[in-house]
Amino acid sequence: MSNGSPVSTERLAGLTSWNADWRGLRVAVLGLSMTGFSVADTLTELGADVLVLSESAEEEYERLLPVIGARLELGSLAEVPAVLVDFAPEVVIASPGFPPSHPLIRWAQESDVTIWGDVELAWRVRDKVVRADGSPADWVLITGTNGKTTTTQLTASLLVAGGLRAAPCGNIGVPVLDAVRDPAGFDVLVVELSSHQLWYLGQSRPEGELFPYSAVCLNLADDHLVWHGSAQAYRDAKAVVYRNTRVACVYNKADEATRHMVEEAEVVEGARAIGFDLGIPGPSDLGIVEGLLVDRAFLDDRARSGLELTTVAALDEAGLAAPHIVQNILAASALARSLGVEPEAIHAALQSFRLDAHRIQVVARHRGITWVDDSKATNPHAAASSLRAYPGAVWIVGGDLKGVDIAELVAEVGTTARAAVVIGVERASVVAAFRRHAPTVPVFEVDAGETGEVMNRVVEIASGIVDGEGTVLLAPAAASFDQFSGYADRGHRFAEAVQDWIDRGSADDTGVPPSAL
Repeated sequence: MSNGSPVSTERLAGLTSWNADWRGLRVAVLGLSMTGFSVADTLTELGADVLVLSESAEEEYERLLPVIGARLELGSLAEVPAVLVDFAPEVVIASPGFPPSHPLIRWAQESDVTIWGDVELAWRVRDKVVRADGSPADWVLITGTNGKTTTTQLTASLLVAGGLRAAPCGNIGVPVLDAVRDPAGFDVLVVELSSHQLWYLGQSRPEGELFPYSAVCLNLADDHLVWHGSAQAYRDAKAVVYRNTRVACVYNKADEATRHMVEEAEVVEGARAIGFDLGIPGPSDLGIVEGLLVDRAFLDDRARSGLELTTVAALDEAGLAAPHIVQNILAASALARSLGVEPEAIHAALQSFRLDAHRIQVVARHRGITWVDDSKATNPHAAASSLRAYPGAVWIVGGDLKGVDIAELVAEVGTTARAAVVIGVERASVVAAFRRHAPTVPVFEVDAGETGEVMNRVVEIASGIVDGEGTVLLAPAAASFDQFSGYADRGHRFAEAVQDWIDRGSADDTGVPPSAL
């Protein structure tokens, strides 16, 4: 991709510090979400000329933009607006929601306009707040089809327990630019990166490339194929996470794709490949030995010994023993150990760490039924992990599949379900997958038209299926936007419907629901 006129290219090559001359740089910012606003706010503070284009905007952002000195154009972006062409931007910075196929991204590429994402901008100005020695915070990068947020939170917690000032940011909900500009300053930024953000980083010129301290791709499975256009494009975007890693490329030994990414990555000389899985670790790995989580990577005598980090029993007490969560813990521990955090600090931090809501969260146990909310399992890979943690569960599945074929998931682990309760506006492909690949599993469709009715009907059906002890698992393997405002809304409504069912049952027994006592 060409990047503008020679004069513009030379200037952009020099914009690698907060203290560089950003004045008058014409930047078009696409999208006005939390990320888009952080970009506009940063650039106006630097003195750039900022035009924000968005199809919609929250009232607060719309009100604040002129206050900070940026211009806002609201309206359809299905075609390239004349105001963008007339503005003649030197740089376009797009929010992660804009796919490569978007008309505005194509226009920028065809017009030789440089394209950045918010993460590249943050890297270029990362020296706004520095440590005592004058250096900016180190960056640890985390991606993967599933487990990113949990691993990001874990890693930050482990680093803090080890005495480092660390902050989780990025796709986790706090824009990287906000963390970079935090006046408190940090030793380490733990940056969760989506495949969308990594695609934009893949467009960087050399001066804008990241050089992370350590990085991990947790796993790889088909997801966001509509956004990327193909499974290979999605995989290539994920692989960018390892580029220029300085110390540790952490990969999943049980996921061959992540090992290939590390093998193919251009890294800084001396960077090590560190593996993790649930098996016995070899030298330079983290794994499990007789119920102990063990580090055999970050010690002098790693060929003959290892360091105990915690036990599976201790993780079980903390609700962290599901296999895919243990993998996340091993990955986070590898990242923390690469930065010198001692095993004792890791053990202590894990004793108090708790998972976010909607991540294999037990919302109720009543009359022998365990109700589990894993609404955050928005793709088949995540749902498969949940089903392996709860074999024999009544599986609540379906929603917006984002272009992914669910048949392989049903064939692989769907047969272990006691029954399937299918939700979503478009249920036909899910039902067909069960008929073909798991014909012995009873399938029940929820055709409730109103969002408020869906989960009540789900709970009614599921409670009728379970006879005696059993588990009902919400692990949809799909996004939620066809019926809900997000995965959290879907999970909340599930928990509320379960509680309503409990209250009704208790009222039948006593005449008064518990909530009224």
